Amino acid sequence: MGEAEWERLLDQLESGDCTPFLGSGACVGALPTGVALSREMARRWEYPFDDDHDLPRVTQYAVMKYGDPLYVKKQVCAELKSGREPDYLHPLEPHGLLAEFPLSVYLTTNYDNFIARSLRGVGKNPNTAVCPWNEDLEYAEELFESEDGWNPRAGAPLIYHLHGSLRDPASVVLTEDDYLEFLTSLAAGGVEGDKRILPPSIRAALTTRSLLFVGYSLRDWTFRVLFHGLLKTVCGVNRRRHVSVQLTPSLVSAKTDVREVRRWLDRYYESSQISIFWGTAEEFCGELRRRMGPPS
Repeated sequence: MGEAEWERLLDQLESGDCTPFLGSGACVGALPTGVALSREMARRWEYPFDDDHDLPRVTQYAVMKYGDPLYVKKQVCAELKSGREPDYLHPLEPHGLLAEFPLSVYLTTNYDNFIARSLRGVGKNPNTAVCPWNEDLEYAEELFESEDGWNPRAGAPLIYHLHGSLRDPASVVLTEDDYLEFLTSLAAGGVEGDKRILPPSIRAALTTRSLLFVGYSLRDWTFRVLFHGLLKTVCGVNRRRHVSVQLTPSLVSAKTDVREVRRWLDRYYESSQISIFWGTAEEFCGELRRRMGPPS
């Protein structure tokens, strides 16, 4: 990211013209990473294949083994609940930092309630809803028919859990089948589709503001399914310029120049209007804090 991109992003955050997207990398240090969680569950379930780092595949295997998706989801949720809560007051903690800005909508594919807690910690009154990506999940009709749902504000922001919540294990998008069903539901919420999937305030947050992805990997299935699904089904997502915080890819071959791989990925995502910050969520927060300057 160049100076002009940082200047634009900081202005958008401070004016509320930005919608953050939070992924699992925003919880590093508090919850296990997706790979660590996948390997722990693979060990517990005696997963027999060599891709034990792939959580959707590991959990899909568990569903086949035990014959009960909810049983599998409850086990994963229990493992995540055993984690600790972040220190929202730490200057480099992503949830706490993003809570400081006057943003009206926060989108997340995480199951935790960290962003809600961080917002309450700075005196805001967030409302939370879960995307009804399968027919068994209830649409938050009362919220989205109210002023808070139609017109969320910085003091009463709206948090939308696209992939479910720990409070309801049945709501989490976890297995390969879940991701396919989520994509199908997302398509149903397209241009003139089911407004329960992407209510008007959520659609506006996606199409009229710049998106900031924190905690995703360009090689991660969650990010690819999510962003490409949105590009194909939500008209106008690529009208604005977006920013994604990405870990530098780890390479198997020492002969491959990581800088060249980053340039390839930069070029690939340029067509989707995404600028990339290469680093951890903590490193991004550090740079953002530095550019914000001392508190007034």
